[in-house]
Amino acid sequence: MFGDMMNKLQETQKKVEETKERLKNVSLQESTTDDLLKVTISAAREIKQIEIADELVEDKEQLEDYLILTLNKAIQKANDMHEAEIAAVAKQGMPNIPGMDMFK
Repeated sequence: MFGDMMNKLQETQKKVEETKERLKNVSLQESTTDDLLKVTISAAREIKQIEIADELVEDKEQLEDYLILTLNKAIQKANDMHEAEIAAVAKQGMPNIPGMDMFK
């Protein structure tokens, strides 16, 4: 029984690592409401691309505000997806231990 549990946990760890690798290739986009700034981020929380409209480059203060807001929203979106995917994989691999039902 203990050996089966260890095998299941190792299998789950492998699936978690595979999921983390897959999330590196999942792209999410976030933009300002006026589309003057667009951010592309991977679900592994890595910034891939930032597009800035020419008119925004002329207003440093607005650009800084937009960057902070849009990057934070993009990072949150990526974080939410990352955590949900990892939690789903981990939940599937939880061994069936009596009294541990609260974690499923």
